[in-house]
This record gives sequence, structure tokens and C-alpha cells, in this order.
Amino acid sequence: MDISNDTRIHAYSLAALARYFLKLGTFGFGGPVALIGYMHRDLVEQRQWISEEEYREGLALAQLAPGPLAAQLGIYLGYVHYGVWGATLTGLAFVLPSFVMVVLLGMAYQSFGGLPWMQSVFYGVGSAVIGIIGLSCYKLTIKSVSKLDVPAIKSKWVLWLFFMLMALVTAITEREEVWLFILLGLAYMVIKAPPKWLQRSSTPLSVILLASTGFWHFEPGKLLQLALFFTEAGAFVFGSGLAIIPFLHAGVVNEMAWLNEQQFLDSVAVAMITPGPVVITVGFIGFLVSGFAGAIVAALGVFLPCFVFTVLPAPYFKKISKNESIKAFVDGITASVVGALVGSVFVIAGRSIVDVPSAVIAIVTVLALIYVKKLQEPYIIVIAAVVGVLLKYYS
Repeated sequence: MDISNDTRIHAYSLAALARYFLKLGTFGFGGPVALIGYMHRDLVEQRQWISEEEYREGLALAQLAPGPLAAQLGIYLGYVHYGVWGATLTGLAFVLPSFVMVVLLGMAYQSFGGLPWMQSVFYGVGSAVIGIIGLSCYKLTIKSVSKLDVPAIKSKWVLWLFFMLMALVTAITEREEVWLFILLGLAYMVIKAPPKWLQRSSTPLSVILLASTGFWHFEPGKLLQLALFFTEAGAFVFGSGLAIIPFLHAGVVNEMAWLNEQQFLDSVAVAMITPGPVVITVGFIGFLVSGFAGAIVAALGVFLPCFVFTVLPAPYFKKISKNESIKAFVDGITASVVGALVGSVFVIAGRSIVDVPSAVIAIVTVLALIYVKKLQEPYIIVIAAVVGVLLKYYS
């Protein structure tokens, strides 16, 4: 892509984009569904740094490639106007704040022998997160599929069918089936804009403090095991943090026995109460297994494949996406992806909303975001955490 010919490049600087992703990585709560919603709201709707078409291309590519969804989308959006440097800086800015937070929490965990208070915090935060991502999914749906009126739904009924199908499949199976994304994308391409070859053929397609927290402790053999395991996770697991959690559980708890069940649950809770991508839990797990070195190895293992699988195909994906058939393919995949994300909300809600108070927190969160102007998500997260602790300890 020739950056010099892109008039949108003058709308923002690389430093401004890096600052945005640093802020998103520091204050962006809610996991992949909420994070990609924030990117659309901030970069497409409000600042208009990224076009709707560029955002859709990035979302489609992020879903097709293995690795954490929100991080891949952020890397692609950095690449759009600033190439590899943009992808590198946005990726680092997005991941670094949450990585630092989970390492600090890992140090506290090692020092105090667990995080019993975290479950009470997560009780409130988890419910608020459901409200945040639910509203984000609604906005993403009307932007990516169509508005919720009869004429729009009629004209996009195939996309709505794919949307509903993926929402149901994800909610029922609790997995994001990448082969279905590709299949539905191809189906919409054939329906909407079949390529010419298809029309002719039927072929298918501190030193003491640090020491006391295990900061410097590591075993070289374990570091190699961590590197291999988490690189496999980053290279072969598709979808959002929801998809990688079962894979991590099977390896970390069942096969390697690095952590017990409670430690693994605490690791997931850490990821949910910290901003940034949910998959940053690998940094916490790596720290518990092999100190700071383990945290770095685990994070690099997951995020480096994500970076490579996003940046390498990006220039070719950008060029071929101008083709009408490919546009239809991307539209089909995008509708399927958004449907899967909506389905994942039901999965998360089933685990986070466990009683009437937690349901009330989720509903109040949605209403507050709709009716209280300029209310920022971090404030809601803090309030929900306090409410969760009060309900758990004084009810």
C-alpha cells in the first residue's frame, strides 16, 4: 500500500495512534467483544481515522488468522496507514499496560498465597462487563450487518441469517468455529458476487521484593516448555479469549500440571479485572510457573504469531479486498463474526450473571451507558468492583 497516496494519513500521526492504543490497553475493560467495539466507536465513528471498509477488512482478517482477536485487529489498524512500524507500535502499546498489571498481580499472588478477594471483585465487574459488551455488540451489529428496520433487514436477510446461525452455534457450543466463518463467507460471495472463474467452473475454494515474589525464579527447561506451549496456543487457536481458555486449561492444568484448578480460575479472573486483551492471562500464568522470564516467554509465545499472521497477509488482503467477490466474502465473514461475538456474550453471561443482584448490575450498566452522557467504562468498572465487594462481604 502506498502511504503517500492516502489522504487519510494526514488525519492523525503514528504517535497519536500509539497513544490511543496505550490508553485502550490501560483502561479498556470487557474483553475482545468490548475492545473491538471501542475501536469501532473511537477510530471509525468519532475520530474517523479508519474507514468503515478498512475496519471490516481488519475484523475479517483478524478472525481468519489464529491468535487473540482484539490484538490482531489493533495490529491491523496500525498497519493500515503506517505499515509494519504502525502495526508494531500499536501492538506493543495495546498489550504492554495489561502485561505489566498481570505481572504485578502475579507478584502479589505469590506473596500472599492467593487472591480470595478477587472473586468478590469479579462478581461485580463481570456483571458490568456483560452490560458493556452487550451494548457494544448491538452497535457493532447495526454497523456491520444492517439497521434494525424492516427494509434494511429484508435487503440484508442473508447476512442476518448468517448472523443468527453463528450466534446460536457459538452460544450452544461455546466455541468459535473458524471453518464456519470461511464457509459462510464463501457462500455469501457465491450469492452476492460470484467470481468469473466460478461462473465457468464448479471447483470449490525492588530486589528483595522481586525475590520474595518469585520475580527472578525460573527453570531453563520450563522456559522452553512454556515457549513451545504458548507458541502453539498463539499459532493454532482461533478466535477471542473465549477460544483460548479451554486450550490453556487442558495444557496448564491437565497435561503439564503447572497450576491447580483454583490457580487457573484466579488467572482467568485476573484477566477479566484488568484492561486490555483477555488472553493477557498467559502473562500471569507464565509468572506463576517461572517468574518474570516465564511471563515474558508466555506473552511472546502468544502475541508474536498473532503479529506475524496479521502483518504478512495485510498488504495482499488490502489489495484483493477491492474485488467485488472478495468484498462479498468479507461481508459474509463479518456478519458471521459479529454473530459469533453476540453468541459469546451469552456464554460469558451464563458464567458471570449468577443471581438477581448481578443481573441488576448488568442492566444498570447498559442504562447508564445509554443515558448518562460522557460516562466512561473505567468508572463503571470501579463502581461495579466496589458494589461486588460490598454485596459479597455484607450480604
